[in-house]
Amino acid sequence: MLIIPVKDGESIDRALKKYKRKFDKTGTIRALRSRQQFNKPSVVKRASNTKAAYKQRNLSIEEQA
Repeated sequence: MLIIPVKDGESIDRALKKYKRKFDKTGTIRALRSRQQFNKPSVVKRASNTKAAYKQRNLSIEEQA
């Protein structure tokens, strides 16, 4: 459960923005979407390896430039 302290005189838009930011940081939606379909551990590992290789490639390109 998320608790958002709202100060006196603070607009509802500001409080809503705080709520959305806090909700995104918890990763609730991401977790729900990942649980909708089962992925084999080998597939998850392969995806994480390719993502890491992609990040590493981008970092090496930036260092060269």
